[in-house]
Amino acid sequence: MEEKKTIRFTKMHGAGNDYIYVDAARYPIGNPAEAARLWSRSHTGIGSDGLILVMPSSKADFRMRMFNSDGSEGAMCGNGARCLAKFVHDHALSTSQKFTLETLAGIRTLQLHMTPNGSVNCVTVDMGQPAMSDSRLFKGTALAAGPDTEVTVKGKSYRGTFVSMGNPHFVIFVNDINSIDLAKEGKALENLPLFPQGCNIEFACILADNHIRTRVWERGSGITQACGTGACATLVAAVATERCGHRASIVMDGGTLITEWNRTDHHIYLTGEAVTVYEGEINYSPEITGDMSY
Repeated sequence: MEEKKTIRFTKMHGAGNDYIYVDAARYPIGNPAEAARLWSRSHTGIGSDGLILVMPSSKADFRMRMFNSDGSEGAMCGNGARCLAKFVHDHALSTSQKFTLETLAGIRTLQLHMTPNGSVNCVTVDMGQPAMSDSRLFKGTALAAGPDTEVTVKGKSYRGTFVSMGNPHFVIFVNDINSIDLAKEGKALENLPLFPQGCNIEFACILADNHIRTRVWERGSGITQACGTGACATLVAAVATERCGHRASIVMDGGTLITEWNRTDHHIYLTGEAVTVYEGEINYSPEITGDMSY
């Protein structure tokens, strides 16, 4: 009987935003979109918000490919990138505490913060400069009174701010975040004609002491415990609408992320935990085999 070939994976999360990590140089996956769909299922797979491949790069120290649980490929994932940094360290793929990462949204720099015993405590990602207009991702225009756009869905009006962090976000500030039906309203807003490629939806509420409570509907994944690019977009929208300063703690369902919009280089810096849940093996299956193009 032929021995089944297996793939080693690591389940990780950043503020509850969980992904399956695979070293694609050792375990090439020909159809990662299908692998993401199959493995992300909670009852018949591993269970996750998606799949992240750690790959070699000709432009940076490493390359990240990120697939949502529905198989769609994302341009950038802040929580995913932070966990990738810990994965690289823990699997001895690099001894550096600072390295560059190629993503579909551009090159990102990651800084590891270590404990005295040499383990990764948390990670800071330079998320680059945000953009508040992008004709590929957003067909709306801001209101005359500010950066907000008004939309109406099923008779309900929303005022939100579009922010691109390499992927699209629409941030809506509300007074009572617990009254939001996130599954219903997030899904309805995600696929408006306003967003040609779909959109991540954030509902946010200003708290005291530069804390912002945020709940996330991610395109391709639905409700998630946290979203790194969403946390950055929330800060940008809050600053643009004069709701807070350039540094804020974004309190999400799965934990708190620290965001800073640097006044000098205008980049957003995202800091948060990176946690290994467990490691395991899963069998290759016909749906995911094939040669991966690098």
